Amino acid sequence: MIQKGKARTFPNHPNDINTDYIISGRYKFKIQDPNELATHVMEDLDPNFFKRVEKGDFIVAGNNFGCGSSREQAPMAIKYANISAVIANSFARIFYRNCFNLGLPAIEADTSGIEEGDELELDMDAGILKNKTKNKEIKIAPVPKTMQTLLADGGLVEHFKKHDGFKV
Repeated sequence: MIQKGKARTFPNHPNDINTDYIISGRYKFKIQDPNELATHVMEDLDPNFFKRVEKGDFIVAGNNFGCGSSREQAPMAIKYANISAVIANSFARIFYRNCFNLGLPAIEADTSGIEEGDELELDMDAGILKNKTKNKEIKIAPVPKTMQTLLADGGLVEHFKKHDGFKV
């Protein structure tokens, strides 16, 4: 599967973007509708983020993306904002797993040369992220087959529904 979109970055805060930056606590417990929650994604780092995002764009960050609380509202808000994947040097482990549980790809790769608005093409099968703007290929960390299956099925709950249990 190949996904295409623009890089959405946070140059003033590239590392340690925590779940409260992804979706502020003032929203994550008050808003139940994931589509409404998505309108506030990354708001504390960029108040216009949701307005700038186009369907299929990628969030691109540095180290330890998703640190902080383990609540699923953070990856859910990203997914419902029509972000096709989060690409970072590294992820907080619980956030990483929550992404796949919800059907949102979390891709580990060297993001150091990617800038806001760069046109990207992600090919998980080939293990390559292409920066079309800079004509550069970046090798991504392999996505385990189990996680690819969860993504293909739309997340863990949808996988259980489809297979009447957990099967890979």
